[in-house]
Amino acid sequence: MNWSNVRLIFQREVRDQLRDRRTLFTIAILPLVLYPLMGMTFLQVAQFTHEQPAPVWILGAAQLPSAPRLWDDARFHTDCCPADEARLLQVDVESAAAAAAAGLPPAARAGAAIQGGQYAVVVVFPAGFADALARFRAPRQSADAPDELPAFPEPLVVFDAASDRSRMASARVRRVLESWRRAIVRQYLADRALSPNVTEPFGIRDVDMSQELTRRAAFWSKVLPFVVFVWALTGAFYPAVDLCAGEKERGTLETLLSSPAERSEIVVGKLLTIMGFSAATSLLNLVSLAVTGTAVILLQPAMFPIGPPPLAALGWLVLALLPVSALFSASALAIAAFARSTKEGQYYLMPLLLICLPLLILPLLPAVSLNLGTSLIPVSGIMLLLRGIVEGQYADAVWFAPPVLLVTGACCLLATRWAVDQFNNESVLFRESERIDLGLWLRHLVRDRKETPTFGQACACGVLLLLVRFFASFAVPAPNTWREFAVMQCVTQVVLLAGPVLLLTALLTRSARATLLLRPVRPQAVVRGMLLAVALHPVAMRMAEAIQALYPMPESLLGQLQELQRILVAGPGFWPTVALLACLPAVCEELAFRGFLLSGFRTRGSKWGALIASSALFGATHGILQQSLGAALVGMVIAYLAVQTGSLLPGIAFHAVYNTLSLLPLSASLQAADNGMRWWNWWLAIQGGSVSYDWSALILGVGVSCWILRWYSRLSPEAVSEAQRGAAVSRAVAGAPLT
Repeated sequence: MNWSNVRLIFQREVRDQLRDRRTLFTIAILPLVLYPLMGMTFLQVAQFTHEQPAPVWILGAAQLPSAPRLWDDARFHTDCCPADEARLLQVDVESAAAAAAAGLPPAARAGAAIQGGQYAVVVVFPAGFADALARFRAPRQSADAPDELPAFPEPLVVFDAASDRSRMASARVRRVLESWRRAIVRQYLADRALSPNVTEPFGIRDVDMSQELTRRAAFWSKVLPFVVFVWALTGAFYPAVDLCAGEKERGTLETLLSSPAERSEIVVGKLLTIMGFSAATSLLNLVSLAVTGTAVILLQPAMFPIGPPPLAALGWLVLALLPVSALFSASALAIAAFARSTKEGQYYLMPLLLICLPLLILPLLPAVSLNLGTSLIPVSGIMLLLRGIVEGQYADAVWFAPPVLLVTGACCLLATRWAVDQFNNESVLFRESERIDLGLWLRHLVRDRKETPTFGQACACGVLLLLVRFFASFAVPAPNTWREFAVMQCVTQVVLLAGPVLLLTALLTRSARATLLLRPVRPQAVVRGMLLAVALHPVAMRMAEAIQALYPMPESLLGQLQELQRILVAGPGFWPTVALLACLPAVCEELAFRGFLLSGFRTRGSKWGALIASSALFGATHGILQQSLGAALVGMVIAYLAVQTGSLLPGIAFHAVYNTLSLLPLSASLQAADNGMRWWNWWLAIQGGSVSYDWSALILGVGVSCWILRWYSRLSPEAVSEAQRGAAVSRAVAGAPLT
């Protein structure tokens, strides 16, 4: 790479951006005035947040005792309700006699009053309430007689949950009634010469060991990284759109591409420019937020008792801004390169935000902490690392900093490689105008079908399969018997997975054989695929254990899996279970993911990109995160077999054998012989309903797997296809029929 060309491109792009007044306003001026204006607006709008008194209607007031008093002069009594709460509740009392004279039951009158909007809350004291209190207050007849507590008729608190005013007023009324109930208990204890502390013999005093600085750090460690990273993403996208789609509209992109600079040098120059503007936007927003927040906190300490952000937190945020800006800038550049115009490029901001926002929100959850599992999550890991550093957890930060930096660096490299690939693809840089004509598009799909699906059709099929599986998981109830599970499995695999794929193959492609890789292959390749499944299974089990240790399953999910295992064990036998859970998914899932999807993804020309995309979708359909990660990695191996052999048969054989080995704990014969001296004890053990392998089996499996994969790597499906076509031509010349 010629860094002189990169420097020239960087200087050119920076000058162009600085000449744009909109860019300067968005990056330099808007952050400085945004937060002061937001603070001013908040203080102005705060005056509209004053609550108005809510009318409360009490029915059956004659049923209440004279002491302790519940209300006094259209307000709840101060012994039961604080003054600030009492002014928000306006009490209107009606006696039981008046309610009876109205001709309707009290509950019906209360409902009519709420629906009519006359009252926010209606409290109904039923008949006999005072008599029940009197019987409860009466002493026992003898010391030996057990206490006979009368059944209290419960008061009703009628409100409208759809109304915020009524819902908040009902919560206040419930607190008043609970306070009044405690006052009644205290009075009864006093009448019997008992201490009021009988019901609460001891109190609980909280001792907060935190310091004021640590409390401030705990608050700002969540707020500041979120704000800075969101602005880093926003600040990266708009320059990226202007540097790609904007140059297409101005007609200057062709001149740049015809220069002696390589595409990678152009991408790096533009990437550095976008990083600069992304970092500048985040820094200015950080400074403006810090200055505005400090000023408001110092001027209004009672309203904001948190305190200003620590200076050390600002320094760590600036340091972490470099890799985050690089990641967001590379992703924005790759997406913006696909845009045909600035208007179209702005539409692509929403999908990027929808992908990044969950990663930004995850570290804000109180139950999420920095560990090895969360440190491997892009964006979330670096936010949690910042949170730990700002809060003073330096030991954890030092321990988990390497995986966080490794994952962030890998994501930056992948995003940059993606951007370079976008700039190397002329069909992406110079897309023609696209207009929607539904009839013409449908005729084009049927008339201009290709031998295999396109990349877009494969993406649409993958999204369709995910949506179908997602909604089916809610629509289908959990099975309780083997028969119900068998029906659900058949419907899921055949109807929801293989069915859409076969239908799309018939509608969108000209060759089902080429699309689904239904080509013959040497028996040796199939046998080696089965042997590879046996050799890789110990590695996969160890990998599943590591994933489970990183991301433990919730107890509820473990309970569901145990219930499913119970159903399978109670089934008709081991081999029907193998047919249902090993052979059927091996055929249906391979037709979908290593057939239609892999063929469509390979039309872009990137073998490894197609392998990763199809395997990621294969893992996502499993639903459970822990299973999805393991399935995606195993799917990479199966997809590699399909690509190298040009056939689906080795992958089907691998899939069936692999699933069969995973079902070994369901075999009653193996479970019964597990404690005996059997030849497989050194290799395989079934413990607690799961398969466990010895380290010797793991080492042997790694060696055999490498040997088999090396054999597959020497295969060339293109050469095989050429040989088959040559043989077909020879047979045609000799007069034999073509096959």
